[in-house]
Amino acid sequence: MTFNLLQIAGLVLGFFGMVGTLATALLPQWRVSAFVGSNIIVFERIWEGLWMNCIRQVKVRLQCKFYNSLLALPFDLEAARALMCVAVALSLIALLIGISGMKKTQCKDSNERVKAYLLGTSGVLFILTGIFVLIPVCWTANIIIRDFYNPAVHIGQKRDLGAALFLGWASTAVLFIGGGLLCGYCCCNRKKQKNRYPAAEHPAPHTDKRPQNGTVLSKTSTSYV
Repeated sequence: MTFNLLQIAGLVLGFFGMVGTLATALLPQWRVSAFVGSNIIVFERIWEGLWMNCIRQVKVRLQCKFYNSLLALPFDLEAARALMCVAVALSLIALLIGISGMKKTQCKDSNERVKAYLLGTSGVLFILTGIFVLIPVCWTANIIIRDFYNPAVHIGQKRDLGAALFLGWASTAVLFIGGGLLCGYCCCNRKKQKNRYPAAEHPAPHTDKRPQNGTVLSKTSTSYV
């Protein structure tokens, strides 16, 4: 029963981590306009994401625009795009592998060990997904904080940490926990299999109790006069 709870909890957390990863990649709130200095009255809010930037002015609804050119983007934004796309793909693959390894799923091979290895593979992929999410999120946060405290950057160009970054950190934690639970299930299942089927002892050497040919012939032979 405990093993079943481990795999269910791991897959549920992995699913939420996948949803959080997708939302982090799509939301435009990676960089938001910072309220610094004596600028208390703010007439517009600026959001900058991986795929678009949005501007919301007073008494004007939110307006978003996708980036026109891919080659004109800075290197950090292009790298963050690539890493987040890989993370979304990995999380989807990990979820599919984990579902196929569930105990109640009818697989081609119903061996419990094969299903445990599938769940372990799913856990490893979820952990890798968390790493791929963590790298661009921390990288972007480092650039924002560096520019925020840089006096050479104009106040209007300073940005603050957006909600998408915090969602990315939360999704990373969920992915790590879910992947760890699935890997733990795989390790516990291997130990359970070893305890259930211990190594067989060395068999005693086989002794041939059959009589020798000469003895058999001597007993069965009869003399004829």
